[in-house]
Amino acid sequence: MKVPDVSYARSGDVSIAYQVIGDGPSDLVFLPFLSNLYTLWQSPRFAATLRRLAEGRRLIVVNLRGVGLSDRPRGFTIESRMDDLRAVLDAEGSERPALVGLAEAAATCAVFAAANPDRVERLILYDPWARGVRDERERDEALAQIREGREQWGRRDALEEMARQLNPQWAEDEEYLEWFVWHHRLTASPATWAEFRRMQIDLDVTDVLPAIRVPTLVIAKERAREVAAEVAERIRGAELVIVPGVGRGIHENAFAAEAIEAFMEGTPSRRIPDTVLATVLFTDLVDSTRRAVELGDQAWRGLLERHNQVVRVELARFRGVELDTAGDGFFASFDGPARAIACAREIVKLVPELGLAVRAGIHTGECERVGEKLAGLAVNVGARVASAAGAGEVLVSSTVRDLVAGSGIDFEDRGAKDLKGVPGEWRLFAVSSA
Repeated sequence: MKVPDVSYARSGDVSIAYQVIGDGPSDLVFLPFLSNLYTLWQSPRFAATLRRLAEGRRLIVVNLRGVGLSDRPRGFTIESRMDDLRAVLDAEGSERPALVGLAEAAATCAVFAAANPDRVERLILYDPWARGVRDERERDEALAQIREGREQWGRRDALEEMARQLNPQWAEDEEYLEWFVWHHRLTASPATWAEFRRMQIDLDVTDVLPAIRVPTLVIAKERAREVAAEVAERIRGAELVIVPGVGRGIHENAFAAEAIEAFMEGTPSRRIPDTVLATVLFTDLVDSTRRAVELGDQAWRGLLERHNQVVRVELARFRGVELDTAGDGFFASFDGPARAIACAREIVKLVPELGLAVRAGIHTGECERVGEKLAGLAVNVGARVASAAGAGEVLVSSTVRDLVAGSGIDFEDRGAKDLKGVPGEWRLFAVSSA
C-alpha cells in the first residue's frame, strides 16, 4: 500500500513529522495515539479509515514529539506537544481546522482548543483520556508497574497480549498481530514508552475541560462509555456518541468515521469565544514598604526600575505577556504553565541579587478576554495563590501541577487552603527549589 509522503515542521529545536492527504475547503488534523506515521498505513483497516476521513477535505496526520517519525527528545508534556501541533498548523497555513485526538492525544487537543479557540473550528475526542489515575494509591501502583512494563516493551508475547486486550475481535488475526507488534516497536523504544507512561499517570486535564468553547464531539465504544461520558459532561454543549464495537480501535468499523463526517458537516461556528484558557502569573515584592522607607523615594524608584527590568527580560524569554504592573508586582499571562513556572523560578532566583525578595503564584483557568486584558475568577485565583506564597516561593494551583505532567518539575504539597474571596478550598503546591 502506498504511504503518503512525510513533511517536517520545526517546533523549537524539535522536528515534527506529519502527512497531508486529500484536498478540500476544510482541514481535519488527526493526532493518533502512540503511533508511527509509516506503519499506520501498513494496516489496511487504519489506512481505509484515514482515506475516508480525507475525502472532500485536507487531512493532516501528525506524529507529536517523542514517538514515530518525529524527534525523540527527553521529556515531553502536553504543553510541548501543543507547541508541536501549532508548528504543524503554521507550516501548512491551517488557520482554523477541526482536531481529532485519540486516547492520550485527545487531552492535547482538548487543552489546545481551550487555550486557542481562534485556531480550532471543531474538536473531536475519540476514546479520550482526561485523567491518568484517580488517587495516590492508583498512582503508586501504576508507577510500580513501569519498571516491569519497560522490560517487557517490544517483546512479541507482551505486545501480542496487549493487541488482544485492546481489540479482542482480532485476537486470532495473525496479520493484525504482526502489524501491531512492529507498529509499536517502531513507534517507541522501551525508555520512551516508560517516559510516555509516566506522563500519562500524572495527566489530569479535567479542570480544563469546562473552558472549551468550540463545538465538541466525544466518541467512544460501550466499554469506555463511563470515562467518555465524564469528559462530555464537563464540556459545555458537547455531544456524546457511543458507536458499536468491542475493541478500542477507531478503525474497527466505519461507525466512528461516520460520526466524524456527520459532525464535520454541521454548520461551522465563526464566532470566536470571548473566553480562553490561560496561565496567569502574579509576582509581588515581599516587605517592599519597609525597604522603600529605608532607602528613600529616589533610591527606591531606581531599585524598583531595576527589578522591573529583570522581570520583563524573563517574561520575554519565556513568552509571557505583561498585562499589568501595579506598584511592585506584575500580572502576566502565558500560553503554557511550564513556561510560567520556568519564568517565575528565574525571577525568584535573580531578584535577590538586588537585595529584594519576590513571591509568585500561578494558576491555569478560563479567563474572560476584555480587550487586550484578562479577567474573571481564574485571575482572582492566581492573585490569591501569589498572596499565599512565602518569600522566594513559587506557589501553584493543583490545575497547574496536573498540566505539567512529564516535565520533571517537582512540587511540595502545601495542602488545601482557603483563598480570600474565592469559593471552596484550593490545594496548593510549591515548586521545589531543587
